[in-house]
Amino acid sequence: MRVQPVVATSGSVPAAGEHGGDAVAVARALGCEPAEILDLSASLNPDAPDLAALAARRLDSLGRYPDATAATVAMAGALGTEPEAVLLTNGGSEAIALVGNDLGRAAVARPAEFSLYARHLAEVLDPAEDPGAPRIQSNPNNPTGRLAGPGDTAAVWDEAFYPLATGRWSRGDVAAGRAAVVIGSLTKVFACPGLRVGYVHADPAVIARLAGRQPRWALNGLAAALVPELLARADLPAWAAATARRRAALAAAIPGVEGSDANFVLVRVEDGAAAVRVRLARRGILVRDCTSFGFPGHVRIAVPDDLGLARLVNAWEGS
Repeated sequence: MRVQPVVATSGSVPAAGEHGGDAVAVARALGCEPAEILDLSASLNPDAPDLAALAARRLDSLGRYPDATAATVAMAGALGTEPEAVLLTNGGSEAIALVGNDLGRAAVARPAEFSLYARHLAEVLDPAEDPGAPRIQSNPNNPTGRLAGPGDTAAVWDEAFYPLATGRWSRGDVAAGRAAVVIGSLTKVFACPGLRVGYVHADPAVIARLAGRQPRWALNGLAAALVPELLARADLPAWAAATARRRAALAAAIPGVEGSDANFVLVRVEDGAAAVRVRLARRGILVRDCTSFGFPGHVRIAVPDDLGLARLVNAWEGS
């Protein structure tokens, strides 16, 4: 992999997708390898353990039907709850799909990754018109990166970014009775979007109902084998501290960064999000166009490691 990106002189950068993580499509369009793209549109932990090395020792799991029992026990232990209160899913997207279909009608707090929730709800309610409607909310908010206040409540909390913001797996709203359901994912914490591991934490009766609607063997065999080992290697306090340090360095290096508690920042850009995304992509850096959030004048940038920050600054100044 090249440490410094090559400026693309041909090829068109494809339009941004709804959810970021477009490195493969961008690399294909620009005629380079995906590994040459620094994908800061996906907010992944740069300190995650070497997934490829761990997975290489578990490839025998591909020859068996998956058994998620040990992985579920390990995830429940991390969350401080019982296995009956946890359902492992095919990524956070399946967790959202199961919970959204179960709710049927709900309000989605804005700004948010609205389309991902809305596609699985029978009816999306306006919280201003129906303040009593069950509410789905991310914590910290995506894309602002701000943590919810201590008194904020929701029927469903999406905590995919919570561990790297706080150093804890969960705020504990299910145990405290402040929320019916918490959705989470290992994707960001362990930089493993291709492994597809998410989870739902809720009352055992809710979990049983959701499990009855889940396809059999939703968690693949490699993921089931790796989850206990990944969780055993987690160092959330250290990773959250590193995130805060790097976030401060990013804010000092790039103009327009707004306040955030997460492992990503929202950045105001004068030229518009789409134009900035294209210019940076042609220099090997991919950022998130926030137009789909309703912020066409902002991009979202994942907090990179020190080498990644140097690449970003070089591309930003040269773009």
